[in-house]
Order: sequence, then C-alpha cells, then structure tokens
Amino acid sequence: MKKKSQFAKYIDYILKGSLLLFALSAPISIAATQIAWSICLLCFIIRCFLGKQNLPKKKIDFVILAFVLLSLVSSIFSYEPQVSLKKMVAVLLVTIVYIFAENIRNSKTLHQIVAVLLISAAFVAIYAAGDFALGKNVKVWQMTENSPLRMIGVKENDTIIRANGQKIHSPEEILKLVNETGKVNLKIYRYELFFDYEITKEPLLTGNNSAEQLGIVEWSRGRDIRAAGFYGHYTTYAEVLQLIASLALGLLIISTNGRIKILLTFALILYTFALFLTVTRASWGSFVISASVIILFGASKRTILICVACAIPLILGGLFYLQQKRNVGFVDTKDGSTIWRLVVWREGFNLLVSNPRHLAVGVGMDSLITHWQEWKLFDNGNLPMGHMHCTPLQFALERGLPTFLVWLIWMFIYLKMLWESLRKNNLDWIERGILLGAMGGTIGFLISSLVHYNWGDSEVVMIFYLIMGLSFAVIRGLKENLEETQPVTA
Repeated sequence: MKKKSQFAKYIDYILKGSLLLFALSAPISIAATQIAWSICLLCFIIRCFLGKQNLPKKKIDFVILAFVLLSLVSSIFSYEPQVSLKKMVAVLLVTIVYIFAENIRNSKTLHQIVAVLLISAAFVAIYAAGDFALGKNVKVWQMTENSPLRMIGVKENDTIIRANGQKIHSPEEILKLVNETGKVNLKIYRYELFFDYEITKEPLLTGNNSAEQLGIVEWSRGRDIRAAGFYGHYTTYAEVLQLIASLALGLLIISTNGRIKILLTFALILYTFALFLTVTRASWGSFVISASVIILFGASKRTILICVACAIPLILGGLFYLQQKRNVGFVDTKDGSTIWRLVVWREGFNLLVSNPRHLAVGVGMDSLITHWQEWKLFDNGNLPMGHMHCTPLQFALERGLPTFLVWLIWMFIYLKMLWESLRKNNLDWIERGILLGAMGGTIGFLISSLVHYNWGDSEVVMIFYLIMGLSFAVIRGLKENLEETQPVTA
C-alpha cells in the first residue's frame, strides 16, 4: 500500500510538471504542447486506475461527451471513414479541459499555470515585434526602367521572399544564386498574393554592386509579411493572441495590486501590438468585442471612459494600417478573401441541404479533401482547396446538425456558468479575472468562428481548452467552498 501511495505521489509530480510544460509550450510549439498533453493524459489515466482521479459528472460534461460521441458516429458514417476517424485525435483534445480542471487542486498551482502561459505568450509577442522592427526579405521600393526584375514582372513595392526556395535578405544573396545556378526562381509577395518569377544571368546590368546589377535603386528589409509568431500561419497566431490577450485583460481589470497591474499592462500591450501585426480583421474585431464585454462587466465607469478614449485612435490607426498592408477595408466586398468566403459558404450550405444523410451525420471530417471535385466545391477548383471558413457551417456539414446543435448547447452552458460564477463574491481576484477573461475570450472566439474555422486549428483550440480547464477548476473550487459553508440541516 505504501509503494502504491509513493507511486501516486510521483505521478502527481509528473502531472503537475506536464501541466506547466503545456502552458509554457502552448503559445510556442504545437509539437511540444502535444507531447505535454500526451504525458498529462497518460498520468490522468493512471490516476483513474489508482482511484485518485475524480470523474466529471455535471450537465456540461455530458454535453461535451455527446459532442465527442456524435463526432465519432459522423466519422463512422463518413464518405471517408479512415480519414475521419484519424481526425478523432483532434476531437479528443477536449480532454485538456478535464486534465486541467480536475488536477489544479490549489491556488498556487492555478497562479503558476496562468503566469507561465502569460510569460510564454509575452516572449513570443516580443519576438514578433522584434521581427517586425528588424524586417526581413527584400522590399523593392524603386527600380530603373531597364531593371531585370521589372522585365520579369516584379513591381515596385513588391517584397522578394525567397530565391530558389531559400529565404533571402539582401540583393547580394539573389545575385549570388543567379551567378551560381544561372537561373533563379523568385517568390514575390504583393498585397496578400504570391507570385513566382524566373530570373537568369542574361538580363543582368553592369554595376558596382548587386543592387545596381539587378536594377534596384532603393530597397530595404521588408515588413509586409503578417506576424505569425512561432506558428506557421498568421490567422492561427491572431486567434491565439485574442484568447490570451482577453485573459490578460480580465486579470488586469480585476487586479488591485499596483505592481501586478503594471506587469499585466505591459504584457497586454505586447499581445495587442503582436495582434495588430497579424493584420487579421476577424481577430481584431473579435478582440474588440471581447475587450468591450470584459470592460463593461468588470470595470468602473471611469475606467470604461478611459478605455473608450484609448480605443478610438487605436481603431482608426488599425483601419489605416489595414489599408496600407492589405489594400482592403475592414468590411470589403471586393476583397478576394471575402469573395472566396461567400462562394464556399454558398457551396457548403447547398451541399449540406442536398442530402438528408448530410443533415443527420454530415459528410465526415476531412472528406472534403478527397471529394471536393465530385461535389464541385471551391468554385470547381478555381479557389484554394481547404474548408468552409466558418466553424458553425463546418460542424454542420462535416458532422451533421445534431453535432452542431450540441456544440451550441455546450457553448451556451459554458458562458452561463462563467456569468453565474462571476456574480458570486467568494472569489479571489485571480479567479475572478480568469473567469472574466475566459468569458470575453470565448465570446470573441465564437464571433471570429463565423468567418474562420478556428476550431480546426489545433494550436488555437488547445489554448481555448486550457483556458476552459482553468475556468472549470475555478468554478469547481467555488462550488466546493459553497458546499463546505452551507449549514447542515436535518
């Protein structure tokens, strides 16, 4: 019995370390985060066998279980069962909620996990800001009339991203490759679009340096590429920042400690600036809505007025920056990405209602990848093949209306739990800040989900589940405290 108790203690140490590793890795690396999740899950299962793990039994837990089971049913009846069943691994990421909720047993652990998550995210935001400040690639501002680059299709204000697949940061690197290989493929970034051009030795000019030989009069390091942190895509990073910035804002609004307020303010500035650099409209808008909810429900009237005064120039500056970097308005029906979404939304809805089977169990997760030609999706292949760019539509189409409705119920109950818990008075400031930040972040996340399939990004959903797990831990602790203080009646 003693050995078993000692073994359980070691498992607890490993589990706590893995929880902290998860929080540290989540803003940085999906691979490290998934490793931490795997270790946490293994420890969680071992604790269940040892009888040391509480199993969830609340209404929302059964709703989440129904969501998982309906996703499994959809996968079994999928047009591509093997493909869809593999996606069940991503569905099971929801276990993150319970790994955190059921294993944060004291305020110290809760505070440590929150601190590690915020510090890690701040580090990545500093990296994004530094990357922007230093610049990268080659931004071509001005070229001669007979520039070899102009002759092959490069335009002024274009940014040269790669040469023969290699990242480049100066004209010298381009010229070196041309001289070595005789032919170089250039990847060019121009207002959200990428172009490939080919340059050879023949049209090179004579000159004293590489820029002159390429016909470049003025160039600099580029700052056009949207910030992506350590992730592979700016939208993923923007969605993560919205969630973490909302959590930080919730804590900042509630905190009464001057030094902590300064640290949280500094962190929030970093997150907001990094979010600004992603130039992702939906995430910008969702954070504005999230921040509005947090401030309205958690701040004094004076703080609300100050925040509104600060927000106005930031919003105007954001709209100007958006126009400069992406050449679009915030809501722009002529924008290619907007037109793209309108097309796939119509196609997805038509496919959903075209067959009772689709309404009941969906077409199956990721079956669009192999059947899009049969269903004539993505404008018959004229648009980039992917997904529906709308989480509700994606759920309904891939998993059926029952799964979609259960997901809606899940989100409704979760938000209701957050709201009811915030109205209680026996929470410390960090607990209240977590709930407030989670509520705002969730509302922002759901708003953004209307134009993004953010539930399809494992990096994003893991942080969403992490914050939900923290919230569940706070709410569970609150309920235990209430039960302990209730008088016993005969």
